[in-house]
Amino acid sequence: MVPTRIPFPVVDEVARHCLQEEEPETVHIEVHLPGQLDPGRLRKAFTEALHRHPRILMREAPGRWYRRRYEWELTAEPDAEVVSFPAPGPNALRDARTRALVEAPPLSVSPPVRLEVVGPHLDGAGSQGTVLLLTMNHTALDGPACLRVLATAAELYGGRDNAPAAAPVRTPEPPQGPPDTLSNWSRPARVAPGAPEPSAGNGLLVTELSLPHRPKGSPYTVNDQLMVSTALTIAHWNREHGARPRPLRITMPVDDRPRDTTMPIGNGTRLVEVPFAPGELDHPDLPDLLRRTAIRTRALKSLPRPQLGHGAALLTAPVTPVAWRAALTRGLRRAAAPWTSTTLLSNIGRIPYPLDFGEEAGRAHAVWFSAPARMPRGLTVTTASTAGRLHLALRWSRSLLGHGDGAHLRDLFEHYLHTTEVSA
Repeated sequence: MVPTRIPFPVVDEVARHCLQEEEPETVHIEVHLPGQLDPGRLRKAFTEALHRHPRILMREAPGRWYRRRYEWELTAEPDAEVVSFPAPGPNALRDARTRALVEAPPLSVSPPVRLEVVGPHLDGAGSQGTVLLLTMNHTALDGPACLRVLATAAELYGGRDNAPAAAPVRTPEPPQGPPDTLSNWSRPARVAPGAPEPSAGNGLLVTELSLPHRPKGSPYTVNDQLMVSTALTIAHWNREHGARPRPLRITMPVDDRPRDTTMPIGNGTRLVEVPFAPGELDHPDLPDLLRRTAIRTRALKSLPRPQLGHGAALLTAPVTPVAWRAALTRGLRRAAAPWTSTTLLSNIGRIPYPLDFGEEAGRAHAVWFSAPARMPRGLTVTTASTAGRLHLALRWSRSLLGHGDGAHLRDLFEHYLHTTEVSA
């Protein structure tokens, strides 16, 4: 039987053109459970979850250089064992995180995902729990899609309902003026270099914070508070490092997919860029900045737009061999590097699934995501909320920052997040 083949969508093709071994394009999801999991039952549940979402069972199909498209080849079964259980130890979680940053699951093996089960692991309260560390190749998949598959595995393993919770009902927003427009043609600020590390790849720091308070009826959301906190953090960092003030542009993924079992699996977010003028971030009027940020983000979310913009759709049109388009894409990416956004803030929001693995393993009490942080951005901020807490991951290129820089950026972010809360 000939396997079904699917042409690479625009996002997948652009990512495939620009792969770099020294900074792999991986997404990591880290789920902390209070109890223990049975290896055999988990393998069975996760494999069945893959079959429930067959679009994840794919590998890159081989082809000649003059082909017009890359293609995904769907497979009936995984090509290799996806779930592994590394030896427990004090450094087991640290080592698994490192692998998530430096070793991308190969595109030639179906599915381009791996799940490492680290346990028993001592959590902050001293209890022996388990950490599920899911790594995916971002050329093929994004975090929300793989979280959907993991939620299905949790339901199959624990026998409990893991359907997504209903989206929160938003208070009707009062009428506001049109968004103030800022030019996207000027070169945005770069994150100022810190103390880079000699090794290649990405560094990672995860932390747990209190969810920021937002008064009922506020014209802004928690996402807007996170956006303002990110902008103020980078502006502060750049001032400390003597960088010339420039406009900031923060890329924000927007995901309109349903969260139930009909959710399309793949790379399903579209990217918008939220601008900030230098004067807005120097001694800001925070209530006003939050209000204006809310107007901008709502306007950007409502605009119909291809995932990577109209230019990417033209660039990936299959009118020339894919190898020629790859060379052109890489050249354009290098040329456009000075105009790349300053950073990326990916706010997953409230985790919609209980991620309940049953009586012995329990329900997730912490979930972290991290997005790739390749240069020229060199820094990404990813947030999610679970069990009433905010889970923040900072990920950076080691050619730009070191671990001490990451810790300082975390402290600045926590400070400014608290500031947006107090200003309310």
